[in-house]
Amino acid sequence: MNTYLPYLIMGAVIALFWIAERRNPDSVTRFEENVLAVLLALITIVSFTQVVARYGFNSGWTGALELTRILFAWMILFGMSYGLKQGMHLGVDALLRLFPKPLFRFFAIFGAACAFLYAAILINSAWLGIFGADTNGGAMVYWSKMYQIGIGLDDLRYPEWMQDAFGVKERVQRWIAYLILPIGLGLFGFRALQAMVAIWRGDRELVIAGHEAEDLVAENRNVLKD
Repeated sequence: MNTYLPYLIMGAVIALFWIAERRNPDSVTRFEENVLAVLLALITIVSFTQVVARYGFNSGWTGALELTRILFAWMILFGMSYGLKQGMHLGVDALLRLFPKPLFRFFAIFGAACAFLYAAILINSAWLGIFGADTNGGAMVYWSKMYQIGIGLDDLRYPEWMQDAFGVKERVQRWIAYLILPIGLGLFGFRALQAMVAIWRGDRELVIAGHEAEDLVAENRNVLKD
């Protein structure tokens, strides 16, 4: 496999999101929300049917647990970029808000830059060699290795009719399940860059905006008085 092919795929996905968002940002948001809703629904359905089958009929599907773990991982890795975009990640900013506005803005941009570096390191840490670090790994390296080896998952298998019709192997390949690693981290890095630009332009305060407790108190202020 071409060494740069995974990066091209990741870049193409990010480019599609960027182009679609420039034309109709609301549709991209709805798409992200629908993907997360479908993943959550699948997790619920698979878990519920497995419990019914196991305790009601003393049977079950051997790949159910592995599938729910994969779906949960997809929901997390895809959802973290959506959370960054919507400002849903929790954070502590009490100290930052004591700083003068220019210093506050500097640290806000620095926080977004750290989020981008976090994604860049997890995608491929080999570039840290320019700082003298002896490391080589990351999502791209791991996914490429799984693609080249072609080994399957432990319990998740294709239906027999699919094996006969398409000639696929018995077990679902690991690289299919792990495809969300480069895509999810790439989207997270993309959203971090967007946050940096938005903070620089003054359209956004911080890369985090998690004030659920404060918002909850404000919404129920009258209730608390009563």
